[in-house]
Amino acid sequence: MKNLLWFALGLVGGFVAAHFVNKDPRGHEVLAEVDARITQFTDRIADAYHEQESRISGLVSDAREAAADVAAAIAEEAKSADSAGAADEKN
Repeated sequence: MKNLLWFALGLVGGFVAAHFVNKDPRGHEVLAEVDARITQFTDRIADAYHEQESRISGLVSDAREAAADVAAAIAEEAKSADSAGAADEKN
């Protein structure tokens, strides 16, 4: 509980300090620069995430196609084996 109190106190203190810094024009510029850097960083992370997501979905799509091809080949093999077995029974 004590840690939670310190966390809340630090959070409130940070907001108060940011409010006072934002009142000063130089502080406002600094906070705007920090905000721009954070935005740039999050944009880069989001772009990398979306790029990785599209790569993974491409791999999943390829794996599904390969699995479907294997399943079709197995079904075709089973069908031809059944046909061959039926032909052997007739002879």
